[in-house]
Amino acid sequence: MYTGGEKERRLAYAARRYYLEDQKQSDIAREMGVSRPLISRMLREARELGLVEIVIHEPGERDKQVLDRLCRIYHLRGGSLAPDGEDDNQTNQNLSRGAVELLHELGARRVGIGWGHLIGQLVTWLEENPQPGSTVSDLCPLVGNASIPARNYQSNENVRRMAEKLRAVPHFLYLPALPESLEEKQLLCSTEVYRQIQLQWDSMDTALVNIGNYPSSPDFASLVRYGSLLQQEHTCGRLLVYYFNEAGKVIQSDQDFAIQIPLEELKRCPNIIGVCSANTSLRALRGALRSGVFSHIVVRTELAKELLNEK
Repeated sequence: MYTGGEKERRLAYAARRYYLEDQKQSDIAREMGVSRPLISRMLREARELGLVEIVIHEPGERDKQVLDRLCRIYHLRGGSLAPDGEDDNQTNQNLSRGAVELLHELGARRVGIGWGHLIGQLVTWLEENPQPGSTVSDLCPLVGNASIPARNYQSNENVRRMAEKLRAVPHFLYLPALPESLEEKQLLCSTEVYRQIQLQWDSMDTALVNIGNYPSSPDFASLVRYGSLLQQEHTCGRLLVYYFNEAGKVIQSDQDFAIQIPLEELKRCPNIIGVCSANTSLRALRGALRSGVFSHIVVRTELAKELLNEK
């Protein structure tokens, strides 16, 4: 006859051998000098006494826990986590799908979109996966057009192609993202073209904003706009054509001549979705979330976990 403590130790031993060490019940029975049916009863009793707890994680539950924690720490209202793909292209497609699904979840109607590699990937995903049942009714760019031929930075063209696949009305900004000077920006922003896009920005309920890395070699336009300010402020990332550091400070310059939605106007938008790409760095994600700009985030699951592990 075993005492209470001895019995529980035997139950725990059998449970450990079976659940943690993956031993067969017949082998445990032989080792302990009892019958196999008795081992089965011992395992059941171990569960009933609370010596063994079995937890089943439903698909997506772990991601939900990660997202919930991310939202709690950084005061977000929601988001989407995407799995890594076989390569960066597949990962970006996963992120694109997550962003589009989040638009549906929010019931977004009047949407502004940024630019960059991930936005281009999102347009490509939509071309392969049209959304005729989308809630989106109107689309507009948040940044002017780039002077370079790269498709990802042609804001009006991205808006046109997205609107086609979402069955929405496109609105365009026929102004350059980076004019020649501050004086030219001031002139262009006094035009009727700019006033019309401001009306679209004022009525937005959702903004899709790219979160990217600060380049190791800043382009000439950034140097003209900011001088040495970006280096002094230890810039680590970019949203639209704004830059920020790890503390979440968005760097402001009196000489900034970029044509994009003013930051304070962007912040008035009810839903601001920060969309990371496959290569968005930990530093860029950290700074973006600390900025307080975003209400929602679309990010790789593993990058989100890496950020939370720091906590």
